[in-house]
Amino acid sequence: KEIEVGFPSASQTDYDFVREIIEENKIPDDVTIQVLVQAREHLIRRTFEACAGAKNVIVHFYNSTSELQRRVVFRKDKEGIKKLATDAAHLIKEVAQDYPDTNWRWEYSPESFTGTEIEYAKEVCDAVVEVIDPTPENPIIINLPSTVEMITPNVYADSIEWMHRNLNRRDSIILSLHPHNDRGEGVAAAELGYLAGADRIEGCLFGNGERTGNVCLVTLGLNMLTQGVDPQIDFSDIDQIRRTVEYCNQLRVPERHPYGGELVFTAFSGSHQDAINKGLAAMAERDAAEDTLADPASADSETLTEAVRNVTWEVPYLPIDPKDIGRSYEAVIRVNSQSGKGGVAYIMKTDHNLDLPRPMQVEFSGIVQAVTDAEGGEVNPKAMWDIFATEYLDRTTPVDVISTTVDGGQNEGEESAVTSQIEFNGEPKTLKGRGNGPIAAYCDALESLGVDVEVQEYNQHARTSGDDAEAAAYVLAEVNGRRVWGAGIAGSITYASLKAVTSAVNRALNS
Repeated sequence: KEIEVGFPSASQTDYDFVREIIEENKIPDDVTIQVLVQAREHLIRRTFEACAGAKNVIVHFYNSTSELQRRVVFRKDKEGIKKLATDAAHLIKEVAQDYPDTNWRWEYSPESFTGTEIEYAKEVCDAVVEVIDPTPENPIIINLPSTVEMITPNVYADSIEWMHRNLNRRDSIILSLHPHNDRGEGVAAAELGYLAGADRIEGCLFGNGERTGNVCLVTLGLNMLTQGVDPQIDFSDIDQIRRTVEYCNQLRVPERHPYGGELVFTAFSGSHQDAINKGLAAMAERDAAEDTLADPASADSETLTEAVRNVTWEVPYLPIDPKDIGRSYEAVIRVNSQSGKGGVAYIMKTDHNLDLPRPMQVEFSGIVQAVTDAEGGEVNPKAMWDIFATEYLDRTTPVDVISTTVDGGQNEGEESAVTSQIEFNGEPKTLKGRGNGPIAAYCDALESLGVDVEVQEYNQHARTSGDDAEAAAYVLAEVNGRRVWGAGIAGSITYASLKAVTSAVNRALNS
């Protein structure tokens, strides 16, 4: 583990920080700290003073080699710039002898490499390597930064490959990349540069750094993970990593930042939501086929989550399993005016354990969309439950059921008898009916109110389990010639079904 901890010669704050982590023994034994320093004598000496007492240190020294900086900043020719680098290399070897208890390693960067003639960049690096005199057992790090991103990633990778093939003593060199993100291509440059022969990449969490920042190690590492390469960085709680980085840097990580942003696994589009919903269901079915999930259709959110982790991840629009980095599926789908039935159905099932029949999904998503169109913004799971309850569960006019008893129907061929105490438009009434099952008996009872009910479709499932188990029922009923959906929730399937019929009646007679 190599962590750059500061630029101790550049500011008292950085110097004090480096001293603190050394003196208070805050550097883990398996971490080598890295410090940055310009190729100037007084800064180099100050850097060694800052690192005194540390166990393992990489001194990263640099000077700019680009044509532009040679001409307008340093006003030196190529030989003069090369001498800055080699003089610094001689000095760090000399000063290091005053600190024999530290395991020193060296890193050199021809800063502004992407603005430097490539043959000259090799010439300077070769000269530094000769001074340091590395070995395969004790190599030098040669770091090739795109200090300012000026070229496309493929051209950067070509330059890395050329250096990889042509640097002297390559077997004693760790070839390192340091991509910046001025063109927004830092990750691509790092990936192609690595494929071109580099051994090491320097970057920052969430792309912090000068101007547009350095390459994002979160994006880079998780890109590798999606291709089956272990980045050997623990991203299992990405939200905690993000919060820590935001606190330390006092900079917000954008909501759309790859992998780490709050919204990166969130779908608002209706077609995307539908595909994600079907993808998760298909994974649950595959898991069931492998005998690890008995009944995917009735699985609750927690069971479904565990099931999909047992099979290869294949879900449209989600390149990795959010659970792998500490995210939950609850945030995958969020509903606004663009959302369709898939998103609504997903939230109703995962958050509220209601598996709506497909035609009812279409109907209810239209009701939700009407709310989002009228009010704007999103509908969160709680608000969606409130909409559902208002529309289907809480209606009490014109039929308000006070109590219901069901008798008979326990044996094959035996009729059921239903007695209900209700208020119809506020007037108390007792309804009685008989039929082939409780639903038919209840519909028979409603005829005395002048309400003709024919149940055309019926679905039910367990909603919760245990001592306070609940059932949910859904009916498509034709009420006085109008087809409507109703829903009911109760402690038993029978009473949930009767509530669903009442729901359909009240929706039909109130519209």
